[in-house]
Amino acid sequence: MSNATEVHAVDEVLPWSRMIPVSLQHVLVMYAGAIAVPLIVGSAFKLPPTQLAFLVNADLFSCGVVTLIQCIGFWKFGIRLPVIMGVTFAAVGPMVAMANAGQGLLTIYGAVISSGVFGILIAPVFGRLIRFFPPLVTGTVITVIGVSLLEVGVNWAGGGFGAKDFGAPQNLMIVAIVLAAILLINKLTTGFLANIAVLSGLVIGYVVAVLLGLVSFADIDKAQWFGLVLPFRFGLPQFEIGSIVSFCLVMIVTLTESTGMFLALGEVCNRPIDHVSLVRGLRTDGLGTVIGGLFNTFPYTSFSQNVGLVGMTGIRSRWAVAGSGVILIVFGLFPKMGAIVASIPQAVLGGAGLCMFGMVAATGIKILQRVDFEHRANLLTVAVSLGMGVIPMVAPTFFHALPRWTASFTHSGITLAALTAVLLNALFNHVGSTAEVEHELAKSAHDAGSE
Repeated sequence: MSNATEVHAVDEVLPWSRMIPVSLQHVLVMYAGAIAVPLIVGSAFKLPPTQLAFLVNADLFSCGVVTLIQCIGFWKFGIRLPVIMGVTFAAVGPMVAMANAGQGLLTIYGAVISSGVFGILIAPVFGRLIRFFPPLVTGTVITVIGVSLLEVGVNWAGGGFGAKDFGAPQNLMIVAIVLAAILLINKLTTGFLANIAVLSGLVIGYVVAVLLGLVSFADIDKAQWFGLVLPFRFGLPQFEIGSIVSFCLVMIVTLTESTGMFLALGEVCNRPIDHVSLVRGLRTDGLGTVIGGLFNTFPYTSFSQNVGLVGMTGIRSRWAVAGSGVILIVFGLFPKMGAIVASIPQAVLGGAGLCMFGMVAATGIKILQRVDFEHRANLLTVAVSLGMGVIPMVAPTFFHALPRWTASFTHSGITLAALTAVLLNALFNHVGSTAEVEHELAKSAHDAGSE
């Protein structure tokens, strides 16, 4: 888009006719992941259906608020990129363990708020880690992010993890239809129609699922039309030192993952991430977690699913994703609308997930093309980091004999890969200055944008 003053694609404000479908597309991609954590935690605490529904509404509402802050930005908060925020799965283990130990939700909320404040305070320190993330490291981490997400996509495609009809022919047929629709729309159309190929594929898959009788409308009928999300719904938070320490470890994991995510998104959007931008983004992870604790939900992070969607559609507008934030707030305040989206079968999401999550891995491979692999140490760095990154996927109990506090790190393939790649790069190569790495990332983004 070019006027007298050229507007970067990230800052472009799309017409409403284009923005609404793009915003909705982002919401549909992240929705299943967004509601999964409150459902898991609520079930662990054996909450009644009404309170479980409130947890979901509170989560969607908070997702929307924090997404708006991240995309639009204010003061020292917000990376101002097309970032969707959602509850991190890194916190699930500690929360379920607390539930099993007899601790209440109020203790969790106290730990969530405390860890959010901790995240805000240490964000500037993490922001300086950009010097440890040259293309060798970012390419490896982004590839592992994509591969990790593919595990989610495959489970969706089968019908959902633990589903009784997992892998049933009807699920595989729906996946094939959704995937074929997305590919054909990309092949046969251009411009806006190609940009909403994922949304179109999801709609087609949903219609097919309805015709096959795979969609239940019972929860939609039961859902309320309107419901306020009030802070401290379950009471004032309680602060217990052991839980706070555990959640601070989760925050460190979250910031590590977000660093790689933001660098990936900067590559995709052709807007290099500098120290200041990275700190603003990481600081918002902390602020979002504080907001989550206040509004009866959990720690927040950037959702990597949507990075693949940005790369696939080519629409980089942060305002379009800010529109997603508004939709999420509406879903949180109008439970019936959220229930409609929740009725989308997992297999329908799986068809889109296989395409989008593979796109994330492909982006990482593309970045690695700029690495000098004549230097054998670089090959070793990628090889060992990839190996570490897939351990939690292929052998979930691999680290079960280690102390429980290590679970926040060892259960995340992304964190294992990031830490391994950073350490091996520092061992085999000199660690460049922040300015050098920013220059290298800027050159990489320029090359990607000119292709």
